[in-house]
Amino acid sequence: MPRFLHTADWQIGKLFGQFDAVEAALLADERFNAVERLARLATEHAVDAVLVAGDVFDVQTVSNRTVHRLFHALGGFAGRWVMIPGNHDAALAESVWTRAARLDAMPANLTVCLSPTPLLLDDLQVAVLPAPLTQRNTYNDLTEWFAAADTPAGYLRVGLAHGSVQGVLAEDIDSPNPIAADRAASARLDYLALGDWHGTREIDPRTWYAGTPETDRFRANASGQALLVDIAAPGVLPVVTPITTGRYRWHTIAAELQVPSDLDMLLAGLADLGATDVVQLAVRGRTDLAGHRRLTEAIGQAQGRARSLTVDLAELRVDPSAADLEALAAEGYVADVVSALRAAQAEQDPARAQAARDALVILAGLLAARRPVGKGAGQ
Repeated sequence: MPRFLHTADWQIGKLFGQFDAVEAALLADERFNAVERLARLATEHAVDAVLVAGDVFDVQTVSNRTVHRLFHALGGFAGRWVMIPGNHDAALAESVWTRAARLDAMPANLTVCLSPTPLLLDDLQVAVLPAPLTQRNTYNDLTEWFAAADTPAGYLRVGLAHGSVQGVLAEDIDSPNPIAADRAASARLDYLALGDWHGTREIDPRTWYAGTPETDRFRANASGQALLVDIAAPGVLPVVTPITTGRYRWHTIAAELQVPSDLDMLLAGLADLGATDVVQLAVRGRTDLAGHRRLTEAIGQAQGRARSLTVDLAELRVDPSAADLEALAAEGYVADVVSALRAAQAEQDPARAQAARDALVILAGLLAARRPVGKGAGQ
């Protein structure tokens, strides 16, 4: 019974430009580690081949060092690796694949399918039908030839493609690089291994997206996995088992502060963040100056623990309490400024509202700093 490890969308060379330089470098480096984990899993589960359904590289222009490093990462699995180019690393006349060949970087146990020709794995009695992309975007279904492809009697028929299954994924996805939703049935495939969608997804019992092995975006789509695929015999439904491969957990925290317990709950969540968390935090609502101070202190602590924590406080209004104002001892003109800044946070222009909030927080800090040591409200 042949066993495969199905993976895709490694996106080696991804830059993560939305993060600071240190965070981006660590996230990019983890993609190599994910490939090494895949190799170890392939060995541990004694698979017969690893099927990689496109977008091995994120761009054609990765450095030669990156090319060598990627193929070196395959070394933990001595069995077969079978890859196709995707839209990010399409098999152009001059591509990352032709450069890798000139560099003699690819190991002997790797087959890169650069043309739509059946790959016969005779010892396994498996015929792999590849649909490599030869340009970034196509508008014809490159898997159409699968249906007419002749393969030896008794061989499993396994499709390998990269694109968008029509009528199943979101409408804004169903455009370039289309794949017919019934391709597995129309081409008599025992399994169709897909790439392009970055989350694990079952289209039908014989058609699956593996998703990227290391999450790379804030979307709840079951990413960070690979698929273990067992096929007992031609015509028998495959047994598909998702396996966790990712290290980092990408998630979004959206909090609305209205009462003190809302802030307490948010701070407890921030305290739980650790070195494997990549977090996008957005806070809205209102809090007093003391609450804002607690929040910013907790954010600073969490940013030191998490792999990455980006913060959006644009919709958070700071409303000083009576105790805040008394502690600030703001009188005369300063009190008028504090009042104006409180009101300005209701501006329709988000940038002006945020500037007012920031100015209020800064002014509060300056007023607090000028108080004599040991002097507070009522002293």
